[in-house]
Amino acid sequence: MKKILLPALLGAALLAAPAAFAQKSVSKSATAAVATYKVQPQLSTLGWEGKAVTHGHNGTMQFTGGDLQVRNNMVTGGTVTVDMKTMKATDITDAANHAKFVGHMSSGDFFDAPTYPTSTFKITSVAPIAGAKADADNATITGDMTIKGVTQQISFPAKVGVKNGVAAATGKVTVDRTKFGLKYGSKTFFDSIGDKAINDEFTLTFNVIAKQ
Repeated sequence: MKKILLPALLGAALLAAPAAFAQKSVSKSATAAVATYKVQPQLSTLGWEGKAVTHGHNGTMQFTGGDLQVRNNMVTGGTVTVDMKTMKATDITDAANHAKFVGHMSSGDFFDAPTYPTSTFKITSVAPIAGAKADADNATITGDMTIKGVTQQISFPAKVGVKNGVAAATGKVTVDRTKFGLKYGSKTFFDSIGDKAINDEFTLTFNVIAKQ
């Protein structure tokens, strides 16, 4: 619990800073150099949740590294990498059932972790959200997500900020797994599976902490 609580509190404190710290548009005339902030896997968290017709599961995965690009004290880009072999289902407490579930999710039916051990997200743009409140998402992040060797562009709102040598981004992303070739149990492709269907979409909740 402490491992999860510490980064969550750090991210919350960082992102709850005054308005002067909020993500803003970068002037075209800005000449400041781009600084690289290294992602801190031990301080960052990544949660997932997937649902089916009759049930659902949730859990965690781990970032292995990456970076956030900062210019004029604002996040402008970056890349993060996730270790797909670290998937856990925190709602499954029985060891045998947990191993069975994770084994299936790691198989070719889903993420095929032995063949594709990592997934990545590369930021291509960070657009400030005009008028965003201090405690709300203040930017729209767009980038290229790669899962199972397939790359798709996605966009989502997030709370982003930089202060005292620490950059942070936190938010929630909805992902359509079928766009990455994960079609197992999808009613979109298999009409006859009935109540055994698994939702096409799953969600990722992230809190990325990076330091100079």
